[in-house]
Amino acid sequence: MDSAVAWATWITLMGFVGLAALALVVTGPAARRVGRETPAAVMVRLFRCAAVLGVLAVPAVLTGLAHDASGSGGYDYAAAWNALYDGSNAGRLSGLEVTLILAGAVLAVPLCIRKVAVGPAGSWLAAAGLGAGAVALGATKFPDAVPEDWGRAGFETLMWMLHLLGGAVWLGGLAGLALLALPGAVAPADRGVFWSASIRRFSAAAMSCVAAITLSGLFLYWEHVDGPTQLFTTMYGRVLGVKILIFGVLLLLGVFNQFWLHPRVDALRAAGDDRPLHRILVRRFPAVVGIEVVLGAAVLFVAPFLHGSARNQAFQANAAGATGSLADLPKIAPKAVHASTWFWGTTETIVVIAFMVAGYWFSGVLARRRAAVAPALTTG
Repeated sequence: MDSAVAWATWITLMGFVGLAALALVVTGPAARRVGRETPAAVMVRLFRCAAVLGVLAVPAVLTGLAHDASGSGGYDYAAAWNALYDGSNAGRLSGLEVTLILAGAVLAVPLCIRKVAVGPAGSWLAAAGLGAGAVALGATKFPDAVPEDWGRAGFETLMWMLHLLGGAVWLGGLAGLALLALPGAVAPADRGVFWSASIRRFSAAAMSCVAAITLSGLFLYWEHVDGPTQLFTTMYGRVLGVKILIFGVLLLLGVFNQFWLHPRVDALRAAGDDRPLHRILVRRFPAVVGIEVVLGAAVLFVAPFLHGSARNQAFQANAAGATGSLADLPKIAPKAVHASTWFWGTTETIVVIAFMVAGYWFSGVLARRRAAVAPALTTG
Protein backbone atom coordinates (compact mmCIF):
# COMPACT_ATOMS: atom_id res chain seq x y z
CA MET A 1 0.00 0.00 0.00
CA ASP A 2 2.87 2.39 0.81
CA SER A 3 4.35 1.84 -2.65
CA ALA A 4 0.98 2.45 -4.31
CA VAL A 5 0.60 5.75 -2.47
CA ALA A 6 4.12 6.85 -3.42
CA TRP A 7 3.52 5.74 -7.02
CA ALA A 8 0.29 7.75 -7.19
CA THR A 9 2.11 10.81 -5.88
CA TRP A 10 4.87 10.59 -8.49
CA ILE A 11 2.44 9.82 -11.33
CA THR A 12 0.22 12.81 -10.57
CA LEU A 13 2.98 15.34 -9.87
CA MET A 14 5.24 14.32 -12.75
CA GLY A 15 2.30 13.76 -15.10
CA PHE A 16 1.03 17.29 -14.51
CA VAL A 17 4.44 18.82 -15.21
CA GLY A 18 5.00 16.65 -18.29
CA LEU A 19 1.63 17.41 -19.86
CA ALA A 20 1.96 21.15 -19.24
CA ALA A 21 5.50 21.19 -20.68
CA LEU A 22 4.39 19.19 -23.72
CA ALA A 23 1.53 21.60 -24.44
CA LEU A 24 3.61 24.71 -23.93
CA VAL A 25 6.85 23.74 -25.69
CA VAL A 26 6.00 20.97 -28.18
CA THR A 27 2.44 20.41 -29.35
CA GLY A 28 1.14 23.96 -28.84
CA PRO A 29 3.65 25.56 -31.26
CA ALA A 30 3.30 22.61 -33.67
CA ALA A 31 -0.50 22.88 -33.70
CA ARG A 32 -0.39 26.59 -34.48
CA ARG A 33 1.14 25.71 -37.85
CA VAL A 34 -2.06 24.03 -39.01
CA GLY A 35 -5.80 24.72 -39.04
CA ARG A 36 -7.81 26.67 -36.49
CA GLU A 37 -9.45 23.71 -34.78
CA THR A 38 -6.35 21.64 -34.04
CA PRO A 39 -4.55 24.09 -31.67
CA ALA A 40 -7.64 24.40 -29.47
CA ALA A 41 -8.37 20.66 -29.50
CA VAL A 42 -4.77 19.78 -28.60
CA MET A 43 -4.49 22.27 -25.73
CA VAL A 44 -7.88 21.39 -24.28
CA ARG A 45 -7.22 17.63 -24.30
CA LEU A 46 -3.84 17.98 -22.60
CA PHE A 47 -4.92 20.48 -19.95
CA ARG A 48 -8.09 18.60 -19.08
CA CYS A 49 -5.92 15.64 -18.18
CA ALA A 50 -3.38 17.91 -16.44
CA ALA A 51 -6.10 19.53 -14.32
CA VAL A 52 -7.37 16.12 -13.21
CA LEU A 53 -3.84 14.99 -12.29
CA GLY A 54 -3.22 18.21 -10.37
CA VAL A 55 -6.38 17.73 -8.32
CA LEU A 56 -5.60 14.05 -7.67
CA ALA A 57 -2.08 14.94 -6.54
CA VAL A 58 -3.47 16.70 -3.44
CA PRO A 59 -5.05 13.59 -1.82
CA ALA A 60 -2.08 11.51 -2.96
CA VAL A 61 0.38 13.81 -1.17
CA LEU A 62 -1.84 14.08 1.91
CA THR A 63 -2.21 10.31 2.08
CA GLY A 64 1.56 9.90 2.09
CA LEU A 65 1.87 12.50 4.85
CA ALA A 66 -0.96 10.84 6.81
CA HIS A 67 0.84 7.51 6.72
CA ASP A 68 4.09 9.10 7.90
CA ALA A 69 2.22 10.90 10.71
CA SER A 70 0.51 7.76 11.99
CA GLY A 71 2.29 5.93 14.75
CA SER A 72 0.37 2.70 14.19
CA GLY A 73 1.05 2.24 10.48
CA GLY A 74 -2.35 3.62 9.48
CA TYR A 75 -3.35 7.01 8.10
CA ASP A 76 -3.76 10.08 10.32
CA TYR A 77 -5.17 12.71 7.96
CA ALA A 78 -5.79 15.23 10.74
CA ALA A 79 -2.13 15.14 11.74
CA ALA A 80 -1.10 15.38 8.07
CA TRP A 81 -3.26 18.45 7.54
CA ASN A 82 -1.98 20.10 10.72
CA ALA A 83 1.62 19.42 9.65
CA LEU A 84 1.24 21.73 6.64
CA TYR A 85 2.93 25.06 7.38
CA ASP A 86 3.47 24.05 11.02
CA GLY A 87 6.59 26.21 11.32
CA SER A 88 9.11 23.48 10.54
CA ASN A 89 11.02 23.28 7.26
CA ALA A 90 9.37 19.94 6.49
CA GLY A 91 5.95 21.46 7.13
CA ARG A 92 6.65 24.42 4.89
CA LEU A 93 7.85 22.17 2.08
CA SER A 94 4.80 19.89 2.41
CA GLY A 95 2.55 22.94 2.45
CA LEU A 96 4.19 24.33 -0.68
CA GLU A 97 3.86 20.98 -2.41
CA VAL A 98 0.11 20.80 -1.77
CA THR A 99 -0.56 24.50 -2.38
CA LEU A 100 1.39 24.82 -5.61
CA ILE A 101 0.11 21.67 -7.30
CA LEU A 102 -3.44 22.76 -6.46
CA ALA A 103 -2.64 26.22 -7.85
CA GLY A 104 -1.33 24.57 -11.01
CA ALA A 105 -4.59 22.63 -11.36
CA VAL A 106 -6.60 25.83 -10.90
CA LEU A 107 -4.54 27.57 -13.60
CA ALA A 108 -5.13 24.60 -15.92
CA VAL A 109 -8.94 24.76 -15.60
CA PRO A 110 -9.42 27.86 -17.85
CA LEU A 111 -7.28 26.14 -20.49
CA CYS A 112 -9.97 23.48 -20.77
CA ILE A 113 -12.03 26.12 -22.63
CA ARG A 114 -11.14 26.39 -26.31
CA LYS A 115 -11.28 30.19 -26.58
CA VAL A 116 -9.05 30.64 -23.55
CA ALA A 117 -6.60 27.91 -24.60
CA VAL A 118 -5.80 29.61 -27.92
CA GLY A 119 -6.31 33.17 -26.68
CA PRO A 120 -3.61 35.65 -25.62
CA ALA A 121 -3.82 34.51 -21.99
CA GLY A 122 -3.40 30.83 -22.83
CA SER A 123 0.40 30.78 -22.97
CA TRP A 124 0.70 32.78 -19.73
CA LEU A 125 -1.68 30.46 -17.88
CA ALA A 126 0.16 27.41 -19.20
CA ALA A 127 3.57 28.82 -18.19
CA ALA A 128 2.32 29.76 -14.72
CA GLY A 129 0.76 26.33 -14.23
CA LEU A 130 3.94 24.62 -15.37
CA GLY A 131 6.03 26.74 -12.99
CA ALA A 132 3.76 25.96 -10.05
CA GLY A 133 3.81 22.24 -10.81
CA ALA A 134 7.60 22.19 -11.26
CA VAL A 135 8.20 23.85 -7.88
CA ALA A 136 5.71 21.47 -6.23
CA LEU A 137 7.60 18.52 -7.71
CA GLY A 138 10.93 19.99 -6.65
CA ALA A 139 9.69 20.47 -3.08
CA THR A 140 9.71 16.69 -2.67
CA LYS A 141 13.54 16.77 -2.71
CA PHE A 142 14.40 20.16 -1.25
CA PRO A 143 16.42 19.73 1.98
CA ASP A 144 14.23 20.06 5.08
CA ALA A 145 17.14 20.77 7.44
CA VAL A 146 20.00 23.25 7.40
CA PRO A 147 22.85 21.41 5.62
CA GLU A 148 26.32 21.18 7.10
CA ASP A 149 27.90 21.50 3.66
CA TRP A 150 25.94 24.04 1.61
CA GLY A 151 27.93 23.42 -1.56
CA ARG A 152 27.39 19.69 -1.60
CA ALA A 153 23.74 19.98 -0.53
CA GLY A 154 23.09 22.55 -3.24
CA PHE A 155 24.72 20.39 -5.92
CA GLU A 156 22.84 17.29 -4.76
CA THR A 157 19.54 19.22 -4.86
CA LEU A 158 20.37 20.41 -8.38
CA MET A 159 20.96 16.82 -9.47
CA TRP A 160 17.62 15.77 -8.00
CA MET A 161 15.89 18.60 -9.84
CA LEU A 162 17.44 17.49 -13.13
CA HIS A 163 16.40 13.91 -12.40
CA LEU A 164 12.81 14.72 -11.47
CA LEU A 165 12.10 17.43 -14.04
CA GLY A 166 13.84 15.50 -16.81
CA GLY A 167 11.79 12.41 -16.00
CA ALA A 168 8.57 14.43 -15.74
CA VAL A 169 8.98 16.16 -19.11
CA TRP A 170 10.04 12.95 -20.87
CA LEU A 171 7.59 10.46 -19.38
CA GLY A 172 4.71 12.92 -19.02
CA GLY A 173 5.33 14.06 -22.59
CA LEU A 174 5.11 10.48 -23.83
CA ALA A 175 1.78 10.08 -22.05
CA GLY A 176 0.58 13.30 -23.66
CA LEU A 177 1.59 12.12 -27.13
CA ALA A 178 -0.28 8.85 -26.55
CA LEU A 179 -3.30 10.89 -25.49
CA LEU A 180 -3.16 13.01 -28.64
CA ALA A 181 -2.76 9.93 -30.84
CA LEU A 182 -6.30 8.91 -29.88
CA PRO A 183 -9.02 9.96 -32.36
CA GLY A 184 -10.48 13.45 -32.16
CA ALA A 185 -7.51 15.59 -31.17
CA VAL A 186 -5.94 16.26 -34.57
CA ALA A 187 -7.96 16.67 -37.76
CA PRO A 188 -7.03 14.12 -40.46
CA ALA A 189 -5.96 16.85 -42.88
CA ASP A 190 -3.58 18.32 -40.28
CA ARG A 191 -1.92 15.12 -39.08
CA GLY A 192 1.07 15.13 -41.43
CA VAL A 193 2.21 18.67 -40.58
CA PHE A 194 1.28 18.41 -36.89
CA TRP A 195 3.00 15.11 -36.14
CA SER A 196 6.12 15.94 -38.14
CA ALA A 197 6.65 19.17 -36.18
CA SER A 198 5.57 17.67 -32.84
CA ILE A 199 7.82 14.62 -33.05
CA ARG A 200 10.80 16.72 -34.08
CA ARG A 201 10.23 19.15 -31.19
CA PHE A 202 9.64 16.34 -28.72
CA SER A 203 12.78 14.55 -29.92
CA ALA A 204 14.87 17.57 -28.97
CA ALA A 205 13.12 17.88 -25.58
CA ALA A 206 13.36 14.14 -24.91
CA MET A 207 17.07 13.96 -25.72
CA SER A 208 17.70 16.91 -23.39
CA CYS A 209 15.74 15.10 -20.68
CA VAL A 210 17.64 11.86 -21.24
CA ALA A 211 20.91 13.78 -20.91
CA ALA A 212 19.69 15.35 -17.65
CA ILE A 213 18.51 11.99 -16.27
CA THR A 214 21.74 10.25 -17.29
CA LEU A 215 24.04 12.87 -15.78
CA SER A 216 22.07 13.18 -12.54
CA GLY A 217 21.75 9.39 -12.39
CA LEU A 218 25.52 8.98 -12.71
CA PHE A 219 26.01 11.38 -9.80
CA LEU A 220 23.44 9.61 -7.64
CA TYR A 221 25.03 6.26 -8.53
CA TRP A 222 28.45 7.59 -7.50
CA GLU A 223 26.98 8.91 -4.26
CA HIS A 224 25.08 5.77 -3.24
CA VAL A 225 26.88 2.79 -4.82
CA ASP A 226 30.46 1.55 -4.40
CA GLY A 227 31.00 -0.48 -7.53
CA PRO A 228 28.84 -2.74 -9.71
CA THR A 229 28.98 -5.66 -7.24
CA GLN A 230 26.67 -3.76 -4.87
CA LEU A 231 23.98 -3.88 -7.58
CA PHE A 232 23.73 -7.59 -6.77
CA THR A 233 24.65 -7.80 -3.08
CA THR A 234 22.38 -5.11 -1.57
CA MET A 235 18.64 -4.49 -1.70
CA TYR A 236 19.20 -0.91 -2.85
CA GLY A 237 21.47 -2.13 -5.62
CA ARG A 238 19.03 -4.78 -6.84
CA VAL A 239 16.16 -2.28 -6.97
CA LEU A 240 18.41 0.21 -8.74
CA GLY A 241 19.41 -2.51 -11.18
CA VAL A 242 15.76 -3.13 -12.07
CA LYS A 243 15.26 0.60 -12.56
CA ILE A 244 18.33 0.80 -14.81
CA LEU A 245 17.10 -2.14 -16.92
CA ILE A 246 13.70 -0.52 -17.46
CA PHE A 247 15.38 2.79 -18.27
CA GLY A 248 17.60 0.96 -20.78
CA VAL A 249 14.58 -0.50 -22.57
CA LEU A 250 13.03 2.97 -22.67
CA LEU A 251 16.22 4.29 -24.25
CA LEU A 252 16.14 1.58 -26.92
CA LEU A 253 12.55 2.47 -27.77
CA GLY A 254 13.56 6.12 -27.86
CA VAL A 255 16.32 5.29 -30.33
CA PHE A 256 13.76 3.43 -32.45
CA ASN A 257 11.53 6.52 -32.47
CA GLN A 258 14.41 8.89 -33.15
CA PHE A 259 15.97 7.01 -36.05
CA TRP A 260 12.96 5.20 -37.51
CA LEU A 261 9.76 7.07 -36.70
CA HIS A 262 10.77 10.67 -37.20
CA PRO A 263 12.53 10.19 -40.57
CA ARG A 264 9.50 8.31 -41.89
CA VAL A 265 7.06 10.93 -40.65
CA ASP A 266 9.03 13.52 -42.61
CA ALA A 267 9.00 11.21 -45.63
CA LEU A 268 5.23 10.88 -45.21
CA ARG A 269 4.82 14.64 -45.12
CA ALA A 270 6.90 15.02 -48.28
CA ALA A 271 5.01 12.33 -50.16
CA GLY A 272 1.42 12.95 -49.02
CA ASP A 273 -0.90 11.42 -46.40
CA ASP A 274 -2.48 8.93 -48.79
CA ARG A 275 0.59 6.67 -48.89
CA PRO A 276 0.41 3.23 -47.22
CA LEU A 277 3.12 4.43 -44.81
CA HIS A 278 0.52 6.65 -43.17
CA ARG A 279 -1.47 3.61 -42.06
CA ILE A 280 1.71 1.93 -40.78
CA LEU A 281 2.58 4.97 -38.65
CA VAL A 282 -0.95 5.28 -37.32
CA ARG A 283 -0.77 1.66 -36.14
CA ARG A 284 2.78 1.64 -34.80
CA PHE A 285 3.12 5.08 -33.26
CA PRO A 286 0.44 4.71 -30.54
CA ALA A 287 1.63 1.18 -29.78
CA VAL A 288 5.29 2.15 -29.31
CA VAL A 289 4.44 5.25 -27.27
CA GLY A 290 1.95 3.23 -25.22
CA ILE A 291 4.67 0.71 -24.35
CA GLU A 292 6.98 3.56 -23.35
CA VAL A 293 4.29 5.02 -21.08
CA VAL A 294 3.80 1.65 -19.35
CA LEU A 295 7.56 1.28 -18.84
CA GLY A 296 7.75 4.83 -17.51
CA ALA A 297 5.00 4.04 -15.01
CA ALA A 298 6.99 0.93 -14.00
CA VAL A 299 10.08 3.08 -13.33
CA LEU A 300 8.01 5.34 -11.06
CA PHE A 301 6.65 2.29 -9.25
CA VAL A 302 10.13 0.91 -8.61
CA ALA A 303 11.67 4.24 -7.52
CA PRO A 304 10.01 4.44 -4.04
CA PHE A 305 11.74 1.18 -3.07
CA LEU A 306 15.12 2.96 -3.20
CA HIS A 307 15.73 3.65 0.48
CA GLY A 308 19.09 4.57 1.97
CA SER A 309 22.07 3.63 -0.16
CA ALA A 310 23.89 0.50 -1.32
CA ARG A 311 27.07 1.79 0.33
CA ASN A 312 25.42 2.07 3.74
CA GLN A 313 23.62 -1.28 3.45
CA ALA A 314 26.87 -3.06 2.60
CA PHE A 315 28.69 -1.24 5.40
CA GLN A 316 26.02 -2.14 7.97
CA ALA A 317 25.91 -5.75 6.79
CA ASN A 318 29.66 -6.03 7.41
CA ALA A 319 29.28 -4.34 10.80
CA ALA A 320 26.46 -6.69 11.83
CA GLY A 321 28.53 -9.69 10.75
CA ALA A 322 31.47 -8.52 12.82
CA THR A 323 29.49 -7.74 16.00
CA GLY A 324 26.65 -10.22 15.65
CA SER A 325 24.17 -7.46 16.58
CA LEU A 326 21.67 -5.50 14.50
CA ALA A 327 21.19 -2.78 17.13
CA ASP A 328 22.67 0.71 16.69
CA LEU A 329 24.50 -0.04 13.48
CA PRO A 330 26.83 2.77 12.35
CA LYS A 331 26.35 4.68 9.11
CA ILE A 332 29.03 5.08 6.51
CA ALA A 333 30.35 8.59 5.91
CA PRO A 334 29.47 10.31 2.63
CA LYS A 335 31.98 9.98 -0.17
CA ALA A 336 34.70 12.60 -0.21
CA VAL A 337 34.96 14.81 -3.29
CA HIS A 338 38.41 15.04 -4.87
CA ALA A 339 39.84 16.74 -7.94
CA SER A 340 39.46 13.48 -9.86
CA THR A 341 35.74 13.48 -9.03
CA TRP A 342 35.28 16.81 -10.78
CA PHE A 343 37.47 15.70 -13.69
CA TRP A 344 35.49 12.54 -14.37
CA GLY A 345 32.18 14.31 -13.76
CA THR A 346 33.07 17.03 -16.27
CA THR A 347 34.23 14.44 -18.79
CA GLU A 348 30.99 12.46 -18.43
CA THR A 349 28.97 15.65 -18.90
CA ILE A 350 30.79 16.59 -22.10
CA VAL A 351 30.52 13.05 -23.51
CA VAL A 352 26.78 12.71 -22.76
CA ILE A 353 25.91 16.13 -24.21
CA ALA A 354 28.06 15.54 -27.31
CA PHE A 355 26.46 12.13 -27.84
CA MET A 356 22.93 13.56 -27.61
CA VAL A 357 23.69 16.47 -29.95
CA ALA A 358 25.29 14.12 -32.48
CA GLY A 359 22.33 11.76 -32.31
CA TYR A 360 19.83 14.57 -32.86
CA TRP A 361 21.85 15.89 -35.80
CA PHE A 362 22.16 12.45 -37.40
CA SER A 363 18.42 11.75 -37.10
CA GLY A 364 17.80 15.07 -38.88
CA VAL A 365 20.13 13.98 -41.67
CA LEU A 366 18.18 10.72 -42.04
CA ALA A 367 14.89 12.62 -42.08
CA ARG A 368 16.06 14.96 -44.85
CA ARG A 369 17.39 12.08 -46.95
CA ARG A 370 14.20 10.05 -46.69
CA ALA A 371 12.02 13.11 -47.31
CA ALA A 372 13.99 13.77 -50.50
CA VAL A 373 13.63 10.17 -51.67
CA ALA A 374 9.92 9.79 -50.85
CA PRO A 375 8.45 11.91 -53.70
CA ALA A 376 10.57 10.04 -56.26
CA LEU A 377 9.31 6.70 -54.95
CA THR A 378 5.67 7.74 -55.17
CA THR A 379 5.95 9.23 -58.67
CA GLY A 380 7.99 6.28 -59.93
